[in-house]
Amino acid sequence: MRERISLMKRCHLSWAGLWPQCLARTMRTSVVTTPRGCKDVETTDAPIEVVVTRLAAAHEAVRASAGLLSDAERHRARRFAFDRDASRFIVARARLRQLLAARLGVRAQAVEFEYGAYGKPVLSRRFADSDLRFNVSHRDEVAVYAFSFGREVGIDVEAVRMIRDADAIAARSFSRRENEAYRALDPRDRLLGFFNCWTRKEAFVKALGDGLSLPLDRFEVSLAPGEPARILRVGHTPGDDCGWRLASFSPAPGFVAAVVAECCRSHAGFAPSLLGAAVSV
Repeated sequence: MRERISLMKRCHLSWAGLWPQCLARTMRTSVVTTPRGCKDVETTDAPIEVVVTRLAAAHEAVRASAGLLSDAERHRARRFAFDRDASRFIVARARLRQLLAARLGVRAQAVEFEYGAYGKPVLSRRFADSDLRFNVSHRDEVAVYAFSFGREVGIDVEAVRMIRDADAIAARSFSRRENEAYRALDPRDRLLGFFNCWTRKEAFVKALGDGLSLPLDRFEVSLAPGEPARILRVGHTPGDDCGWRLASFSPAPGFVAAVVAECCRSHAGFAPSLLGAAVSV
């Protein structure tokens, strides 16, 4: 299951425009939108940046994107059974390279990756001094990227769609408290509640980068539509003290996404995250 607002100038959107209003108390955000064809995404100096982009592209654009990839990435693209999936992978990976290159001051082709024990991509040791962390997720034609200097991040996106065994998955993968909250939802809200929980848990696991070394039922997130996105607990530690912050958003109609970021320490403890989102179409 791991598996756009168009404005012509730099602008700031209200929380009501893209993010749940209830998150304003814990995460402040600035949203920058760019027109189609803009090569660079310039955002504010917020520590966390989120970029949303579409993966639909003409054949010529896909071919140009493939030119930015490494031999290993092009080989991976050829392993997809369907051309549509291969094209989405190529565009998503090329866009990642462009976004990283803009932040590192190098050419997109010069970006090099390494992979953790559980497959999380990181920049190669050549770029260690930058301390740039990132994560990416895509589903269908929507891709989301998270960037931070000095803080681990994880992001996940899903299309909200019918799943026949959603209840069984929830019983198996959610904590007891999460499953009870899911079951208590109005049937009309249960589908969104399921994907709220799934993307939030997935984003947290990806931020940790340790696979499922932390079992899914050992931490809990909120999931009810319309309620604040929060980490409720990690093990026996309350969510407010766990050192991570969570935000949830809809990157496109019919999609839900979540981003988890490591907190900055302050003299008073963990300071609230600052989340910047760049949306390109």
